[in-house]
Amino acid sequence: MASQKYSAFNPVKPYFDLVRGALGDLVDGEHFFDSASDDIVYEVLYEFPGWPRIIKGKVDLMESFHGYGKHIVIHAADHLTKHVTDDSQVIVIEYEVHGTILLTGVHYNNRFCSIIKIEKRRIVHWRDYMDSLAAWNALT
Repeated sequence: MASQKYSAFNPVKPYFDLVRGALGDLVDGEHFFDSASDDIVYEVLYEFPGWPRIIKGKVDLMESFHGYGKHIVIHAADHLTKHVTDDSQVIVIEYEVHGTILLTGVHYNNRFCSIIKIEKRRIVHWRDYMDSLAAWNALT
């Protein structure tokens, strides 16, 4: 069911699958967006052309990822390492994504670290770090 509902996000599906798998039974919902609170704050601590530093709300987050998938196709997401706090309300995940920049055909490989805060079985805050040089090299 989630595969049809979120088919517009298929270009980045491996990312969503990795994240949803990492969160496991700590959150409700079949898909990443089902697991996000309506008022999620998604914060990136790097500069990425066309991507805002702070996204507030699930609707805007979905719109941003829809746009992202028009520029990059993610083929795989792997090398997951997960750290969970004792109260299971904060999770840190480290992972890699591999894809292609659609405009140039250049291969894209990057490493990320995401800090995720959970309340009432929903993602309420996401803070993301990545290898900015890898992104820069892929885009230029």
